[in-house]
Amino acid sequence: MQRRQFLNQFGMGLGSIALAELLNPAEAPAESGSALLAPHHPPRAKRVIFLFQSGGPSQMDLFDYKPMLNEMHGQELPAEVRGTQRLTGMSGNQSSLPLVGSPFKFTRHGEAGHWFSELLPHTAGVADELCLIHTMHTEAINHGPGVNHIQTGSQFPGRPSIGAWVNYGLGSENQDLPGFVVLITKDKGGQPLGTNYWGNGFLPVSHQGVRFRSGKDPILYLENPPGIGLETRREMYAALRELHRREQRDNADPQIEGRIAQYEMAFRMQTSIPEATRLEDEPEHSFKLYGEDARNPGTFAANCLLARRLAERGVRFIQLYHPEWDHHGGLPGGLRKQCRETDQAAAALIADLKQRGLLQDTLVVWGGEFGRTNYCQGKLAGSNFGRDHHPRCFTMWLAGGGVRGGLAHGRTDPFSYNIEEDPVHIHDFQATLLHLLGINHERLTFRYQGRAFRLTDVHGHVVDKILA
Repeated sequence: MQRRQFLNQFGMGLGSIALAELLNPAEAPAESGSALLAPHHPPRAKRVIFLFQSGGPSQMDLFDYKPMLNEMHGQELPAEVRGTQRLTGMSGNQSSLPLVGSPFKFTRHGEAGHWFSELLPHTAGVADELCLIHTMHTEAINHGPGVNHIQTGSQFPGRPSIGAWVNYGLGSENQDLPGFVVLITKDKGGQPLGTNYWGNGFLPVSHQGVRFRSGKDPILYLENPPGIGLETRREMYAALRELHRREQRDNADPQIEGRIAQYEMAFRMQTSIPEATRLEDEPEHSFKLYGEDARNPGTFAANCLLARRLAERGVRFIQLYHPEWDHHGGLPGGLRKQCRETDQAAAALIADLKQRGLLQDTLVVWGGEFGRTNYCQGKLAGSNFGRDHHPRCFTMWLAGGGVRGGLAHGRTDPFSYNIEEDPVHIHDFQATLLHLLGINHERLTFRYQGRAFRLTDVHGHVVDKILA
């Protein structure tokens, strides 16, 4: 007997199980969709909310206070500091690399007295909940490879995204909602966001991120066409099940399984999505907490509020994208605008999760694909300037889900150019995120083209110092 025939005869495939459960739940076993029978170790977090700031926020203007840059403002970047660092084509051929101090005031916050820019008053207000990692670093120096690296573990497109890996490993807590949801701030420019950033790669298609859009229809084509009712849709699924059964007799194709699973999820989401995304059900104090922008679907504030609602309902991985942090010019004004759009809502999400008892098992992450240079891109003239990409060190923060609040991990040099203590590579960050979810990053693998792939490739170590 061939393997396909064996799988066909003994079980009729996962798609049939899923449809059987949909059409008659009492006759079908529950199916979580997870690759792991159980976590590798006790998890500290059940879910992740990743607030991805696409474009590369400037670390020395937000979190990594460097008064030396203000003292040396306008002077040349010392050759011994730069070393052999590769620069982008946007500033690599400049005849001068003048240092630029931050125009923003910094003050200490929280019990540990960590530095925050004046642009982040709300984030500073939850300083004791945050674990600041000042020593993130990456090999990527441009946006496409940079975002791919942090989202998929590889600088090249085609690998599964971090949310897909988590969904593959742990499955969903709510069978009526996707395990991996993507939200993108509307009406923003910046670098394009390709679907490969939340794709499933070579994992089964059911693990790819499902993008929710703002407006009347969060998911396109989810509602029934005019004249098609629930009973008609149910009959269609019954017919699909029979066609699936016949096809399985000759060809147990996993693509069929994935497609059937998507049909089932779409059917369930017709009732679950409207309820989950109905922000008008929120009390007035929620909008006061997140800010007036939260009343406008598709804004970062509204997406943060929606992320909390999805976390409450058991969505495993919630990925927010907020573009336009790529300040090659006009940084002072551009950074103010970005922080006005994100600061209050990000802090509100932390406070809201905490007051609902969800922060302890929800890991919240904030950060971009790399940082910015301490020198000016182009000619430094007056108070308006820009900064180029900088992969050697940048800041991300984490909160909840088993990390140490009020901690500043790692130290950069006085120029915020090189790391002096406790470096954290992209793969270390990914290994730690999986660890907090109860997953050993070396053991969550998928065999493809003769090789066992994993999110962290062949690198990565758990950053034990940031664990609570």
